[in-house]
Amino acid sequence: MCRYAFVTYKVHYVCVACRQSHKHPWDGAEHLCTRCRVPMRYAGHDFAAPRRADDSGWGAVTAVLDAGLRYEGFQVCGCGRESEYRPRRSSDVRSRRRVAVRAGLCEADALALRDPADA
Repeated sequence: MCRYAFVTYKVHYVCVACRQSHKHPWDGAEHLCTRCRVPMRYAGHDFAAPRRADDSGWGAVTAVLDAGLRYEGFQVCGCGRESEYRPRRSSDVRSRRRVAVRAGLCEADALALRDPADA
């Protein structure tokens, strides 16, 4: 039996408009932004928020969440981690979108590529 199986982990929820994130229990409830009172978006266990003034970083976060991806590397039972790549700058997002068009990939698959030359 996994020793982490009975632990409730908090996950990150993000308000992209206000550029803030909070950790809440993963309970399926709607968590509202403390500033604008709009429902926050689920970002995953491994989200690391960029600084509020980092336009490029928040642009990448918006693109990743809009593509339906999450910042995960966490196995459900908690026993291990498998790191997943997510772009951190807007330039990374642009290069992966170009690869998606050339290679015929969907945007989510292209954003998950560690190296755009792998496509």
